[in-house]
Amino acid sequence: MLPVAVVISGRGSNMEAIARASLGGASRYRVVRVIADRDGAGGLARAAALAIPVSVVPVKQFADRHSFDAALAAEIDASGAQLVALAGFMRILSAEFVRRFEGRLLNIHPSLLPKYKGLDTHARALAAADAHHGASVHYVTDELDGGPVIMQGRLRIRPGDTADTVSARVHMLEHIIYPHVCSLIAAGRIECRAGSVFFDGAPLAAPLIEENDAAA
Repeated sequence: MLPVAVVISGRGSNMEAIARASLGGASRYRVVRVIADRDGAGGLARAAALAIPVSVVPVKQFADRHSFDAALAAEIDASGAQLVALAGFMRILSAEFVRRFEGRLLNIHPSLLPKYKGLDTHARALAAADAHHGASVHYVTDELDGGPVIMQGRLRIRPGDTADTVSARVHMLEHIIYPHVCSLIAAGRIECRAGSVFFDGAPLAAPLIEENDAAA
């Protein structure tokens, strides 16, 4: 079972999806620690309810980003995790931190990358009159939302959609694709080699796609 640490800042819905998927037995991974950057993160209670060990590395107690990143890295190392999933983690990590966990650090972003890096992705997709929108799971590099994409969940934008309605449906997709990627990595089917994604031993030419018309 591949040991996974999940790092959060907020309510932890993606963390809970990853953790619950691991309980089925077919996932080949287990969440060994949930780490938050603040005491008030709602996901801490969700993790505790699932009997997952939790830790807090309070960002406000550190003088600078370097010190915080070093403490977070030490907490991950202490957990024994071999894969780290950022799930609603709202800090930009240093290049040094990213290099330390290169090829073992995942993030999920609410857009079909490379579209709409950064914030307000749902409103930007609607403003552009996009036909499709979704979420992407990618390996983390020192470029914001710029690492190689592994899998995307894609849905159709409906007439009359708002940023809130799209956001709710994209969250449904996130809860499907993030655990799926963790399972594929745990099974050895997904690897990161020299900054590129390999699927079943071959370079992945385009992200794996999860279409979900139920969410669409």
